[in-house]
Amino acid sequence: MNNNDEKPAVQPEQKKSRSLLSKGLSLSVLTLLSRILGLIRETTKSRFMGTSSISDAFTNAFMIPNLFRRLFAENSISVAFIPTFKGYLEENDGEEGKKTIQQFINSTFTLVSFCTVLFVTLGMIFTPVILRIFYKNPESLSEAAVLTRIMFPYLVVISIAAFFQGILNGLKIFSPSGFTPILFNSIVITATYVLAPVTKNPARAMAIGVITGGSIQCLFQLPFVLKTGWKIKLTSLKNAFTNPGTKKVLLLIGPTIIGMAGYQVNDLVSSALATRAGTGVVSSLQYSLRLQELILGICAVTIGTIILPDLTGFVKKQLWNDFNSMLTTAVKIMTLISIPITFYAVAMGDSLITLVYASGKFDENSIKQTTSVFNFHIAGLLFIALNRILGPAFYAQSDTKSPTVAGLVNFAVNILLAALLVGKYEGKGIAFALTAASFVNTVMLFIFFRKNKFIQAKKIILESLLYGAKTAVFSAAAVIPVILMKKRLLEIFAGHSRFISMGLPVGITAALFAVCGIFLLVITRDSILKGALSKIRHR
Repeated sequence: MNNNDEKPAVQPEQKKSRSLLSKGLSLSVLTLLSRILGLIRETTKSRFMGTSSISDAFTNAFMIPNLFRRLFAENSISVAFIPTFKGYLEENDGEEGKKTIQQFINSTFTLVSFCTVLFVTLGMIFTPVILRIFYKNPESLSEAAVLTRIMFPYLVVISIAAFFQGILNGLKIFSPSGFTPILFNSIVITATYVLAPVTKNPARAMAIGVITGGSIQCLFQLPFVLKTGWKIKLTSLKNAFTNPGTKKVLLLIGPTIIGMAGYQVNDLVSSALATRAGTGVVSSLQYSLRLQELILGICAVTIGTIILPDLTGFVKKQLWNDFNSMLTTAVKIMTLISIPITFYAVAMGDSLITLVYASGKFDENSIKQTTSVFNFHIAGLLFIALNRILGPAFYAQSDTKSPTVAGLVNFAVNILLAALLVGKYEGKGIAFALTAASFVNTVMLFIFFRKNKFIQAKKIILESLLYGAKTAVFSAAAVIPVILMKKRLLEIFAGHSRFISMGLPVGITAALFAVCGIFLLVITRDSILKGALSKIRHR
């Protein structure tokens, strides 16, 4: 085995930082726009449904296909398909090699299509049985069943969309897949406003938007895949299950599905506990998570998507210095983004919730209920963000066991704490359980790096802790003016529409917080900031 640990790194940290920032720029813009539209989608839902029982029914109905999407589609593509596909691209050339890769693509497409169609068919048949986990009242269950059956086929189209995304990302083409969530959210929002007056309730209008948007999300990527020269064809089930590539994919997916199943069952059990805790609890948790995901998607999803193909390449070529450098830089970028946002969001959480959601049926009680859980959710932002980029570091090594074990422990901690705390603290207890479990998951992933002697685990952990401590101190200092000015600004702009009464205080305090934070980074010559500024100057 060729280990280059004793050789100097190919690129210094600042160049590595600029490389990540450069490759992530266009995808970050698309992700930002899609997350903003996702938040507008949730705002649309809050306007039409608030924290009512129909809102809870839609939340649970959409959660079911979405849960299995994460389990079978996104996770399988990132963990198994992309590394295997990239390996095929590097190991096969010429006409014979191209034929081998095409057979692998056809087999994977067939496998994805067959499994999801079969699963959705069974799911739609047994929908009432599944929903009894959440509901005791048959009347509430009835509407949730209708909504679930409308949206269950979303799993098929979005799984195929994830497969298309895997091909494009494996070829380092990110923009088409980054644009599809924008289409999806736009269609769901439009469908809700257009169809709500003519459907039985707004939830059904939004459900129709979900299945329509998912279908377009899938079809939009197909021309870009075909443009790469690879065809999308079905093959026999025998070929699909016996292809060496799909066998490898299934082997990689196996243990990961166990871990991810635990993670996804977290959502299932948490939603069941929240639904039984009272009306509006599960909806308030969803509104809070959507606001958190706006922030999370801008950084963690973008960086995690971009680094996986590169980390996989470094492992195959045994370029461990480059692997360690890229991973350290990614962790620092996550830390620099997540910690300051957490401090600001805790200080201005009630104003943010009011600004984003307070309209229509989203009343004062909804604001209070959502804000109370948001404070506990946002406290876990750093850990959730880090988990999104630490995972790909293991997948790049074809190590699915470590994230699986961490996922199972995450599941146990989350469910135990949620069950213990939901009775007294309702949504706040469930939100705290997720944050605590995410922290445990992050710690375990860092510890598991020590198993690979080529990964400088001790150095990565130490540098990450020191950088995190520095960022936390700077964030604490920068948030003091925000806290001091908040009450006065709210008094000055009170009495106007929420976009002025809340929007201006949020905008002013955010600008003040950013200026203070950047000033502290500049005077300390922060390496990540220097890399970002250098990239901007050279554009």
